[in-house]
Amino acid sequence: MRPTSLTEVLEAVRATPKLLPRGGGTKAALSTPREGQAVLDMTGLSGVLEYDPAEYVLVALAGTPLAEVEALLARHGQYLPFDPPFVEQGATLGGTVAAGLSGPMRQRYGGVRDFILGVQFVDGEGNAVRGGGKVVKNAAGFDLPKLMVGSRGQLGVLVELAFKVFPSPRATATFKVTFERLEPALEAVHELASSPLEFYALDLETNPTTLTLRLGGQPEALPSRLERLRAFLGHPPDTHTLLMEGERERGYWRFVGRLEWGHGYLVKVPLQPGKIAALERDLPPGIRRYVAAGNLLYLNWLDAAEKLDSLLKAHGLCGIVLRGDAYPAVKETLKSPLLGIDLEHSFARRVRAALDPTRRFSLDP
Repeated sequence: MRPTSLTEVLEAVRATPKLLPRGGGTKAALSTPREGQAVLDMTGLSGVLEYDPAEYVLVALAGTPLAEVEALLARHGQYLPFDPPFVEQGATLGGTVAAGLSGPMRQRYGGVRDFILGVQFVDGEGNAVRGGGKVVKNAAGFDLPKLMVGSRGQLGVLVELAFKVFPSPRATATFKVTFERLEPALEAVHELASSPLEFYALDLETNPTTLTLRLGGQPEALPSRLERLRAFLGHPPDTHTLLMEGERERGYWRFVGRLEWGHGYLVKVPLQPGKIAALERDLPPGIRRYVAAGNLLYLNWLDAAEKLDSLLKAHGLCGIVLRGDAYPAVKETLKSPLLGIDLEHSFARRVRAALDPTRRFSLDP
């Protein structure tokens, strides 16, 4: 099913007992149907409905590709500050909200929850529901737009979304500092995150241990800000640095946004920076990136998902598999995209029961 209007979405929901909304299909672990589920292809509902650059507000249909939105905003010197990944692979606005995904540049202004203003969706009983609006301040009430962030399509089929957008930095530069050990890198993350310095990205990679810092602003101000950053770091011993600017720098961040790391599961793990050191002692060697000053981990996992599930539980963490198959040496069927501890509270269960009482959209086994 590929609806092209709200009416067709309503009809599809009412006629189908088990339904899985899907956008661009870039997060296969969340958009692959389970037994008995029919796929609702939302890419037919695409297009920007309203955009006033002077008001910094954009309204678009849920199946609109992120690439189309970013190109439109760029023509007016604006962007989505939560820095959604998978733009080049065809991710959509609705799929990004449903998966709750933000990228490294969320460091400066916040994640997708901080920028969604309003939603229209179809609930599990086939009713069209609106929440929020097109202004930053709304009357007090139930915050449906934020509830949709990370809902995995289990509260309803997103049809229309409104976002606030920001002016793009006129120039950017990226400074990479590679450490021989993890401990001083973690200390630097803590000091930088609590410093008066402002970053568009503050990331930590562990293979090798590298801090990646992105600055943005007026072109004439960047050189002095980079010098201030170097002075703040104090040119730590046993490190080496790299400065990227221009097209090379922009190309690097496009590569980061693809999150393409080969075989294995791509897993998103929210965490606190204080848990990184202990987690790193238990994680096997591999590719991973801690973004937003260590508050979010994107992890490439090459073993059985069951092992990562146990490891995350041992550290009091949860994770969600976004895409990928088991490593060729591991044969398994992913039972659920959710790993680690269960953070769903009674409030969330009540919301699900209210919006989807027959579990029409449930992804869980």
